[in-house]
Amino acid sequence: MEDNIIKNDGMDVAAAFEGYTPCENDGIAELVDYIARNLVDDADSVKVASKKKDDNVLIVLTVAKEDMGKVIGKQGRIAKAIRTVVRAASVKSDVKYSVEII
Repeated sequence: MEDNIIKNDGMDVAAAFEGYTPCENDGIAELVDYIARNLVDDADSVKVASKKKDDNVLIVLTVAKEDMGKVIGKQGRIAKAIRTVVRAASVKSDVKYSVEII
C-alpha cells in the first residue's frame, strides 16, 4: 500500500483522504486490486490505497483514463459489483469499507 498521494492525470486525491490515517493491510485492498487488474487493459496503472478513520476504511482505486469505463461499467454496474464484493468480504469485521474510483 502506498502512503503517497495518488495523482490521476494531475488530479490530486488528497481530499479523499482528509481526516483519515494509514491503516494496516487486511486483504480487502488487495481484493480490490486483484479485481481491477483483471478488468483493465493497463494493469500497471492500477493503484489502490486505503486509509482508516474510526471504524471506516476508505479504499481509493485509481486506473488509467482509458480503462475507467471498464471499471465503472454500464450504468455503474461493475463499480457497484466491486462495492458489493468488498461489503461481502468484510462482513465478519466491525469495519465499514468504502470504495472510491478515481
